[in-house]
Amino acid sequence: MNPSTLIGMVAGLLLLAAVLLFAAENPAHYLNLPGLGIVVGGTLAATFISYPLREVVRVLGLLGIVFRNEQLYTRDDMNELADIARLWFRDDLRAVERALDQVRNPFLRTGVQLVIDGTPEQDILDLLRWRIARLRTREHAEAQMFRSMASFAPAFGMIGTLVGLINMLFVLETGDITVIGQHMGVALLTTFYGILLANLVFKPVAVKLERRTEERLIAMNMVLEGVALICQKRNPAFVRETLRSFMAEYRDEIRESPAVRSQRRREARRS
Repeated sequence: MNPSTLIGMVAGLLLLAAVLLFAAENPAHYLNLPGLGIVVGGTLAATFISYPLREVVRVLGLLGIVFRNEQLYTRDDMNELADIARLWFRDDLRAVERALDQVRNPFLRTGVQLVIDGTPEQDILDLLRWRIARLRTREHAEAQMFRSMASFAPAFGMIGTLVGLINMLFVLETGDITVIGQHMGVALLTTFYGILLANLVFKPVAVKLERRTEERLIAMNMVLEGVALICQKRNPAFVRETLRSFMAEYRDEIRESPAVRSQRRREARRS
């Protein structure tokens, strides 16, 4: 499981438990199934109306991505590109083809294969950029679905609140403050459910998916740059250093700390 997701889930559950145990006379009062049904059912209904069925069905798979500790294998891609650049620089076509057979990244494999086939560099870059744009558009739409659900949930919470207030108006004439208080509590609980689901489930999932997309785009742009340099038959050492810049994490772009400098020197010696 993704560590940050696990920490967030535990922290959220602990917060709710603390609120229910220390701020409520009876935690059972915070359980209202009809109100929860209005929020969840209404949010799902609005989502089905807003998006095609095939996209809504992917929601469960997207939730699995959020919980899973996904690996991008960016360093492996960098090493494979550097090795292929070295072989291509030597005009060892057979070795390049053998190395390409071991590549697991289909985006990288497509780019290098086009180079081997003699495709013009601009055509290769146009194709790879189109694939990057397609991935960005698709995954942005997936994250946007959860942002839409985050806006639907509080709205249906307010609908549940209105239903509870209408029911309360019908019992006002009885003058029984206990009955009136119960209806008021039920009315407010639906808003509570809507805000809770929006800010503790839907929005965090959307942010997580957007961050995942950013990391994947960085990896794909690294491959794109590597393929372009291979096509230009640039020096393998230059190719490796260029690709390394995509993976570098600098706390300060102007001046690096001694610790970062020593780590960079160790990595240079290893390579």
